[in-house]
Amino acid sequence: MSALKDAIGRAVDGLADELESLSHRIHANPELGYQEVKAAGWLSDFLAAKGFKVEKGLAGVETAYRATIETGEGPTIAILCEYDALPGLGHACGHNVIATSGAGAGAALAAVRGQLPKGRIQVIGTPAEEGGGGKMKLIEGGVFTDVDCAMMIHGLDRTILHADLLGIVRVNFDFTGKAAHASADPWQGVNALDAVIQTFNAISALRQQVRPDVRIHGIITNGGQAPNIIPEAASATFYVRAATLDYMWEVYKKVVACAEGAARATGAQLQTVQVPTVYEPLKRNETLLGAFKVNLERLGDTPEPPDPSRLGSSDIGNVSQVIPAIQPYIKIAEAGTPIHSRAFAEAAVKPLARRGLVTAAKTMAMTTADLLADPALVRRAKDEFAASK
Repeated sequence: MSALKDAIGRAVDGLADELESLSHRIHANPELGYQEVKAAGWLSDFLAAKGFKVEKGLAGVETAYRATIETGEGPTIAILCEYDALPGLGHACGHNVIATSGAGAGAALAAVRGQLPKGRIQVIGTPAEEGGGGKMKLIEGGVFTDVDCAMMIHGLDRTILHADLLGIVRVNFDFTGKAAHASADPWQGVNALDAVIQTFNAISALRQQVRPDVRIHGIITNGGQAPNIIPEAASATFYVRAATLDYMWEVYKKVVACAEGAARATGAQLQTVQVPTVYEPLKRNETLLGAFKVNLERLGDTPEPPDPSRLGSSDIGNVSQVIPAIQPYIKIAEAGTPIHSRAFAEAAVKPLARRGLVTAAKTMAMTTADLLADPALVRRAKDEFAASK
């Protein structure tokens, strides 16, 4: 295995310029969820050129793909890629690095396929992580049914093996009032914006009464048309997150009650629309994390402990509820750089991002090789997964 891993490392090094160029191209052409036509095309074409059999439009999702190489009867290991951007900020979550490191890991394994143990490697393109639930659609489409284990990485300002992810539910509140002249006849109106503002105030008061892991945050999506018109329509979108789904739904009901109380207080009508893409918490798998850690340290990287106060959500959590799956974090930005910021978007194409991309590709490829070589390791990961249900 040592010789094989050395060969994998050399293969990634040989691909590094091409991978960085692809990462920069995706970064320069940000596409929102389910609109990632360019990124999905570039990635799947790259993998096809490296010898993968590529299926596009996977599970009926236009911008999803699956690239496969087989070396014989054995485990099926999936490496996942994300490539959607954020509205207004572009690749401020570093998905360009996630995508190209996953593709790079696959390409490196294809380059040494003659030395690989028997099994199947799949590089799966999963669109719309930023709220669209692309992995959920692929789960529903049966894409992970025959996959034994899955992995991906995420960029961050430090390297860590595992960070807990919160469950998340999204909700839209649409208030309807009655328009009137805001100066001449304000008493004739019903102010829908007042209902939105009261919802925010009520939720702000609620935050004192929830557990520390809960996150509730929202934006006003419609606040009216002009200051001299009492707003007859106003809307807000909120995200509710918690460490367990049961508590998430408990808090969600309280958030909805805040909006209902605001509607009653202002006389506005309320329509509540829960967004169906509910992300689940990330189930930890020590077996897979241990294998990843050995390879990461082989490359000279030592993971740091996670910061328990930094809590996010992702649909990789949903994957981890159906098969063993991990999402370690690789340093691609200077310490202290917050994700979903313009500074992180800028960092995602700097030299540190290239280093993280290369490290991630090598580590995932080596870990995949370990899983192919040792079916008992795969069984331990699956046994751990089954025991944690």
